[in-house]
Amino acid sequence: MVGILLITHNGLGDSLVDCVRHVIGSVPPHLKTLSVLANDDPAQKENEARALIAQLDSGNGVLLLSDVYGATPCNIARRLCIPDRVEGVAGVNLPMLLRVACYCNLPLEELVQRAVEGGRDCIVKIHMDGTDAKAGCADH
Repeated sequence: MVGILLITHNGLGDSLVDCVRHVIGSVPPHLKTLSVLANDDPAQKENEARALIAQLDSGNGVLLLSDVYGATPCNIARRLCIPDRVEGVAGVNLPMLLRVACYCNLPLEELVQRAVEGGRDCIVKIHMDGTDAKAGCADH
């Protein structure tokens, strides 16, 4: 099982995990968060992230999800990436997180692809007549 670590601004990761709990009924044990606050020392947060990665890695790798590409949480994640061992995706949203939480038994590289697809493909304009529906987005 691939571990999942959210590295986000403030409590965004915790809020997303609360939403996962609401949607699927529980929080997978292989899912953790690391909040980065405005006054936090990035080097200290990087060390905390390394410790969480060590906890989460059961031998199948860890997927890092950050919120904004180029911001401090993403830069911390970028420094932790190790090809085929610890991979990262920026732009986390709830469809992306639900997708990876439900398919964590996939190999790491396939899970990265699911994350990107879930985040991208489940952004749709809402139409009153329902023509906006995309298969697979609401059912994670």
